[in-house]
Amino acid sequence: MAEENDNSQEKTEEATPRRLEKAKEEGQTARSKELATMAVLLAGAGGMLMFGASLGASLEAIMRDSFVIERSAIFDMRHMSVQLIESAKEAAWALSPILVLLLIAAIFGSIGIGGLLISGKAVAPKLNRMDPIKGLGRMFSARSLIELVKAIAKVGLVMALAILILDLRTEDLLAIAEEPVVPAMEHVLWTIAWSFFLLSCATIIIAAIDVPFQIYDHQKKLRMTKQEVKDEYKDTEGKPEVKGKIRQLQREMAQRRMMQDVPTADVVITNPTHYAVALKYDQKAMAAPIVVAKGADEVAFKIMEIARENKVEILRTPPLTRAVYHNTDIGEEIPDGLYMAIAQVLAYVFQLRQFRKGRGPKPGMPDFPIPSDLRRDV
Repeated sequence: MAEENDNSQEKTEEATPRRLEKAKEEGQTARSKELATMAVLLAGAGGMLMFGASLGASLEAIMRDSFVIERSAIFDMRHMSVQLIESAKEAAWALSPILVLLLIAAIFGSIGIGGLLISGKAVAPKLNRMDPIKGLGRMFSARSLIELVKAIAKVGLVMALAILILDLRTEDLLAIAEEPVVPAMEHVLWTIAWSFFLLSCATIIIAAIDVPFQIYDHQKKLRMTKQEVKDEYKDTEGKPEVKGKIRQLQREMAQRRMMQDVPTADVVITNPTHYAVALKYDQKAMAAPIVVAKGADEVAFKIMEIARENKVEILRTPPLTRAVYHNTDIGEEIPDGLYMAIAQVLAYVFQLRQFRKGRGPKPGMPDFPIPSDLRRDV
């Protein structure tokens, strides 16, 4: 017992969403027997008050038909079975409104807290429940003591209310002795029905106390230690080394896809010792040039190597390369402020290709304008 208390004291953290979900999967949720009892008793008492008159009339008709037998029916061997079936049908029909009301109350009373939960694990046989030692432990546990106190309190409350009702109804009940038989029976039935309803109202007080307690007790059972929270986080989010490996693989895959796009570029601009950016522009399909690849250090050298192998023009433009590298991501269009500079780059590349084909003079390297807000020194 001391060990259990120590463990419960260590569980200071509220249950995580994953712990709550797992508890539901195992059929563990807050339930209040008192709430279900209250719903059924109030529904039964209310049903008797609402449908008691019609139920009494039906039972009177059944009794009359069962005990009044015509002479011709005495010699009919099937009359008894037919009469029994008819009486059963009429009784079932008369009781059906109350039974339906009780069924609805039982369902909604059970799922009033915790909601509807269907789990095979909750009803699966567990051998540890048959352990006599653990059974004795549960009998003398703090929870059993609480249930005992609740039971005593319920009996005391109902008994006190019953005594109060009898005290208030004493004169009314004694007056029944002076009434004719039929009115007296109706008077008794209504008195019993209303008394039952008032006694059932006592369960409202019991349920109002039990429901918050059950919710608190359920939350307390699901509390976790700090180590359990850490372990769950590792299990759900992944261990740091595993996540690091995944991120590394993702980067490698992204780089491979990026390198596959370098041969499709129109030009690669570089800051030879640090950065390389591959640009592509399709006048028919694009509103502005886009960055298909970019990288620093070793990745930059790899981009330049692939560009040379595929005869993609490489231009050394350190300020412009830094500006594009720091202000644009892969797959994005270049910023508005760099339109003029990149247009001059593409025009220069086109003129350079024409020169190599012998169709024009050798172009001079232009001075690419870079806005101050986009300029990067490193």
